[in-house]
Amino acid sequence: MQIRVINGPNINMLGRREPEIYGTAGYQELCAQIEGHAEKLGIGVTILQSNHEGDLVDMIQDALGHADAIVINPGAYTHTSIAIMDAALAVGLPMVEVHISDVTKREDFRQVSYIRQACEITIMGHGINGYLEALSYLAEKYNA
Repeated sequence: MQIRVINGPNINMLGRREPEIYGTAGYQELCAQIEGHAEKLGIGVTILQSNHEGDLVDMIQDALGHADAIVINPGAYTHTSIAIMDAALAVGLPMVEVHISDVTKREDFRQVSYIRQACEITIMGHGINGYLEALSYLAEKYNA
């Protein structure tokens, strides 16, 4: 099984950006934990990040034929991007939405999630462990 992990804007700033909300682990630590967990699960993983909406659309579209599922944290584009949602619906791969913080307890504008319409489940508020939970969910459900 191959899973593509796609991260949106500012995820590359983990450890620097509002550590009281996002924690002190940096982006490289996040990537290392994802890779280590994927190895334990016996699955392949490709981790991608961009601050640009069109790049995220391209990453989702490119997953078709290269990945069996997607874990996505679109960052702020969660709340604004119909284009990312449309790409996710178009490829039709199993997808899990992940957010490091619990967006339901944050600003009003963060209460809308367009990507959720294309996702099986949402994991939020579990810090970077949410990514590991998403990998486990997909591996258990689809890697039988």
